[in-house]
Amino acid sequence: MRPGMHRIVVNDYDDLSRSGADQIADLIATKPTANLLLATGNTPMGIYEDLVRRRHAGTLDASSIRVFQLDEYLGLGPDDRRSLFGWTTRSFVKPLGVPGSNVFAILNGSDDPEAACRSYERKIETAGGIDLAILGLGPNGHLGFNEPPSGPDLPTRAVDLTPESIESNAGYWGGPDHVPRRAVTVGMKTLLAARRILLVVSGTHKRGILKRTVAYPPTPDVPASFLQHAADVTVLADREAWGDAAGRVDTRS
Repeated sequence: MRPGMHRIVVNDYDDLSRSGADQIADLIATKPTANLLLATGNTPMGIYEDLVRRRHAGTLDASSIRVFQLDEYLGLGPDDRRSLFGWTTRSFVKPLGVPGSNVFAILNGSDDPEAACRSYERKIETAGGIDLAILGLGPNGHLGFNEPPSGPDLPTRAVDLTPESIESNAGYWGGPDHVPRRAVTVGMKTLLAARRILLVVSGTHKRGILKRTVAYPPTPDVPASFLQHAADVTVLADREAWGDAAGRVDTRS
């Protein structure tokens, strides 16, 4: 594991959720107008739920942050239950009281995905870049839908999903036949340029790919491994995911 990468290894998923929420809440307290890039998927949901509890307790005000979408399936209608923008809205935006004017969809109703991706990159640049990217780790090492092979300079773009990603998304929507085959994703170049990155990993099924991410030389075959070259990365993992990824399981640092 690169010495500059921070790691936090916690006992279980509940601890992971609290720790992740601590980091996001601390950033918002320091910079209320922070730009956040948000992943969906199961792993960050506990973090978002913890943040919502803090809002209800009166200890968190996220109303001034700006939220940027990480990725989206192609070919869905605006009200499709599989929309990742809808998932972000339900799990984070509305419960935390973020106004719609501060939320940016990667497609934004466009029927030209490539033009939408170019426009989206300009929006991120105009906003001053991403302060914190909250990312999950795909079973094949993808970040967002940057499927392998993906190098560090790839832009925001449309992609074909790999069989591994289709299978890992199948549980969300009732089987692989319900998973769209194409998507758009924020590119590796934009992800790696974020001022801070929080990679959240949980469960024994992620142990092997996490080790390839942090303990082996970066390769396009494991896109997440290029996080080793990012400016400020925290790997937040529970004990089941960490295993012997780069040292003792019980390390917190």
